[in-house]
Amino acid sequence: MTYNNKPKPDDRSDNVEKLQSMIHHTIENMEAAEESLEFTDSEAQRQQIAKKNERRRQAIDSFRSEVKDEANHNNTQG
Repeated sequence: MTYNNKPKPDDRSDNVEKLQSMIHHTIENMEAAEESLEFTDSEAQRQQIAKKNERRRQAIDSFRSEVKDEANHNNTQG
């Protein structure tokens, strides 16, 4: 029995749009978390929010780096 499984071609055409959407949503989540600080007296919760937002900032930096990589890839393919 022969299998004709072929990998799907690498379609990176919409990666930049997806990454930009992820950046946008991550920023919205950060802003919502910051706003929620007004409604808590819990220092533990404040620290959790601060740590989570720091991870979000790191993720945004990574997303932006990926956007640059994708833009470079798209420019060299065209």
